[in-house]
Amino acid sequence: MKKQYKLGVIGGGFMATAILKGVVYSDRLRAKKIIVADPSAKARENLSELGVYTTANNRDVAGNCDYLLFAVKPQTFEEAAASIKGLPVEKVITIMAGVKKEKIKALLFGKNIKVARAMPNLPCSVGAGMTAVDIEDFSEDADDCSFIIDVFGSLGNVLCLPEEKLNAVTGISGSGPAYVYMFIDGLIKAGMQHGLSEDEAKTLAVTTVKGGADMVEHSADKTLDELISAVCSKGGTTIQAVESFRNDDMEGMIGRAVAACVKRAEELSE
Repeated sequence: MKKQYKLGVIGGGFMATAILKGVVYSDRLRAKKIIVADPSAKARENLSELGVYTTANNRDVAGNCDYLLFAVKPQTFEEAAASIKGLPVEKVITIMAGVKKEKIKALLFGKNIKVARAMPNLPCSVGAGMTAVDIEDFSEDADDCSFIIDVFGSLGNVLCLPEEKLNAVTGISGSGPAYVYMFIDGLIKAGMQHGLSEDEAKTLAVTTVKGGADMVEHSADKTLDELISAVCSKGGTTIQAVESFRNDDMEGMIGRAVAACVKRAEELSE
């Protein structure tokens, strides 16, 4: 039976809103082909401004869409799944960290359900996101794969990976923006300590981080060590800062932080 909506979403929080804005503003999907469920009247009001249909009832969504996107916290997924028990859900997309396809299918009471897991990050909200997506369940249907990739492609870059790598993705790109913000914050505060105003330091720090990232992307012929060396000169200024970072085990600190993040994702998988 043909469904009224192409995409249904359970959960209308920040990330769901970012995804919907990307899809609607890029014209990947007409707003009238989307329905979203959220218990918050305020969230529904905000989402209605995009032109999508909204409801407080998860069953209104799950029973009437081709693709069902779960944009809820991992801790609340079981409750959300129970709320749509008995409905013929076939194609599911989730953005929940750590919740494996096996568990998703079990809680949705469906042997024939296909599940795609996606891990988008916060910059998706400004069209500069990075999303890793596992679409192996849909590998035999090019149209399904294209739709799922297009949804997240409207938010930035997409990388297709198998499910077993998604916890690592969480530690690098899913949570990674927070690490970048901390580094930028540190640069701003250091700049202020040395006489810059906050606005001056912020402009310098943000532009430098963006420029550095762009240079990595456009310097495929150079390693990161070579790029670091290109900024340093013997007896100069940069090498002093670089040596300070190395003495403080900056690489080790980053590795330990990512490991803690990945461990938490694995705990959510249990």
